[in-house]
Amino acid sequence: MAKPKRVMAQVGMVMNLDKCIGCHTCSVTCKQAWTNRAGTEYVWFNNVETRPGLGYPRRYEDQEKWRGGWVRTSSGGLKLRSGGRFQKLLSIFASPVQPELGDYYEPWTYDYQNLISAPLGDDFPVARPKSLITGEDTKITWSANWDDSLGGIHETGDTDPVVQKLRDQANEKIKFEYEQSFMFFLPRICEHCLNPSCMASCPSGAIYKRSEDGIVLVDQNRCRGWRQCITGCPYKKIYFNHRSGKAEKCTFCYPRLEVGLPTVCAETCVGRLRYLGIILYDPDAVTAAASVPDDELYESQLDLLLDPHDPEVVALAKAGGMSDDWIAAAQRSPIYALIKHFKVALPLHPEYRTMPMVWYIPPLSPVVDLLKSQGHDAEAAGNLFGAIDALRIPVEYLAELFTAGDTGIVTDVLQKLAAMRSYMRGVTLDTGRDAELAAAVGMTPEAIEQLYRLLAIAKYEDRYVIPKAHTEQAHNLEELACSLDYEDGPGMYASGPFGEASGRPVPVAIETYSALKQRQQAEEAASAAALANRAGMLNWDANEDTP
Repeated sequence: MAKPKRVMAQVGMVMNLDKCIGCHTCSVTCKQAWTNRAGTEYVWFNNVETRPGLGYPRRYEDQEKWRGGWVRTSSGGLKLRSGGRFQKLLSIFASPVQPELGDYYEPWTYDYQNLISAPLGDDFPVARPKSLITGEDTKITWSANWDDSLGGIHETGDTDPVVQKLRDQANEKIKFEYEQSFMFFLPRICEHCLNPSCMASCPSGAIYKRSEDGIVLVDQNRCRGWRQCITGCPYKKIYFNHRSGKAEKCTFCYPRLEVGLPTVCAETCVGRLRYLGIILYDPDAVTAAASVPDDELYESQLDLLLDPHDPEVVALAKAGGMSDDWIAAAQRSPIYALIKHFKVALPLHPEYRTMPMVWYIPPLSPVVDLLKSQGHDAEAAGNLFGAIDALRIPVEYLAELFTAGDTGIVTDVLQKLAAMRSYMRGVTLDTGRDAELAAAVGMTPEAIEQLYRLLAIAKYEDRYVIPKAHTEQAHNLEELACSLDYEDGPGMYASGPFGEASGRPVPVAIETYSALKQRQQAEEAASAAALANRAGMLNWDANEDTP
């Protein structure tokens, strides 16, 4: 790789899929923080998918249909799969190549009021599902979480785009009967790519990449609602707010990162599977790295990530204005360690050539279940290595997700994880540190123990290494990318007679902790005026008069 000429920082994330239990806490907290308002009912900046499954929106990985990402030209260059400038100009007033509401789902709530206000009768009242788009009764036929824990997968599994891509002999290993099926959870957010095709697709230039940390955002003032970005994003992580007429996407919780806090999804993750940090890269080398053949994409992206301990890289970073604490954070970055040093994290669909910056450690857990069922010692080194090719999750399936089909890279990662598991078993049971086991996967005993500490018992400050923004950058960090930044901003307009609101808002009683505590400790009952806006009994404390 040529020597870098410039050095920039990029915030990224690594997720350890062995730890994801599919609880969806990350999705719910992200929803509450960013898209809990009219116009974004169907929007999930973070969602957790069961694989195999159709994903969200439905079959988003079918780029022959959705035309997302980049393709390599015969001359070795890159072009948008959705077409060049002339083709986009012809379709600028109609962008049909994008998911419809049925591919996401028609968001709904339930008629809870009927449970409270239904008159006395012989039958129990029910809460019918009601569309949040039309306000009418609806039938639930699809959702962002439809495949959860293999729900209905016996009917939809064969239409998983990854399953369909696998060759016939691999397909024979994929069974969707309950007792033979495999599954794992795949949390997804915007990839905040180094080579974002959404940004290249936007006619208004509203999508931009922050120079200080690489976060990809939508300028709400410049967005004109062309929706070409939705077509251009192969991960379908940009959404259209049908109330404001603007595009919205995951912001990587940049207001939190600027003060050194992790993203909401990472902060609330029950499994502690997310790692946040920064990497250093040469922006001038991105296009060349994304233009290599498919079988070279993984190594090409690895080469793009610069060694933060290299004195030449450090000097270039300082010359570009990067502060010492950011360089120190890059040197301590857990994502650099997992991606480049240990090489156990892999990018999601590198064949889209967007250079994604959210990487995944593939799951290994099912190998233990397989070996136990065959009567073997599930943690013994020889057994683990021997079972890699017989996983209930086929290596071919993981390769289609993370390495553009290269099974060798996935097998190497799984062998490292298996070696770590077996090695640490010896440490825990005091049967010795097996140096030969570490050498078998190209690691030292010290490296395996270091990887174990990072993956299994890392503390908060080791999982999230986030340098704070500097006060001298404050003016440059004033963003209008989120419609929740200021009162009456885009997407926050009051309801009017022309349908600005989407459906009827659901009344929710919100009370601060201090107010609740004050009422609970008060000697007098709450006044009628104080109770006027109370809705439901979720925060009833019995310290009030009964009407």
